[in-house]
Amino acid sequence: MSDLIGPPDVLLYKVVDVVHALNLSRSVVFDLLRTGRLRSVREGRARLIPASALCEYIALLEQEADAA
Repeated sequence: MSDLIGPPDVLLYKVVDVVHALNLSRSVVFDLLRTGRLRSVREGRARLIPASALCEYIALLEQEADAA
């Protein structure tokens, strides 16, 4: 997954990077974070999203699509 949005050694992404990677709006990404559908961590005032959380979110979307 991380090779789709940046160098493979990047482990934490800023919200703006996730916005571009998932092709979603900033407000939708923040809603996903608020509801817990997308995990994040905080470092100081920065909200960062682990690369593993992006993979988990995409897997969740795929599961939901299969169930529908």
